[in-house]
Amino acid sequence: MSETIHTLIPEEEVEKRICEIAAQISKDYEGKSVHLICILKGSVMFMSELAKRITVPVTMDFMSCSSYGSGTVSKGIVKIAKDLDEPIEGRDALIVEDIIDSGNTLSYLIEILGKRKPASLRLCTLLDKPSRRVHHEVKVDYTCFQIEDLFVVGYGLDYDQRYRNLPYVGVIENV
Repeated sequence: MSETIHTLIPEEEVEKRICEIAAQISKDYEGKSVHLICILKGSVMFMSELAKRITVPVTMDFMSCSSYGSGTVSKGIVKIAKDLDEPIEGRDALIVEDIIDSGNTLSYLIEILGKRKPASLRLCTLLDKPSRRVHHEVKVDYTCFQIEDLFVVGYGLDYDQRYRNLPYVGVIENV
């Protein structure tokens, strides 16, 4: 393992921003409940911290899908490995993602989840790479941080299943 990791967003900044986003979500969903849809595996840490800070009633479900396969460049083909356990019809659903770059996965998910007739469907991400966006129709409702086109790890994001447990977002080099 010869990777070098430099801190991009320190733990304190990540926590502060999650609190701000949770406050905005709580305000936007006031008088309602919000159904969080965690996109596995990378979003688990982010969603857990976000959910703890949302003040309206929260329910959760999980999906596992990818447009990457085993590489680091999107192939544009989305595969759902684990679908939702519960229907979302009539619910205010919020997709929680770790990072959005090309938008391939989210474009597909928004389309299929929209057909399931939720009362509303919004998108929240820890990190957004707008410079990599291919699907410009993907509207991100809540963004913690916009970043440049860097290979990042930590706070749920991984390189070869490692570094998810870092409490900050770091840039990985020497890959």
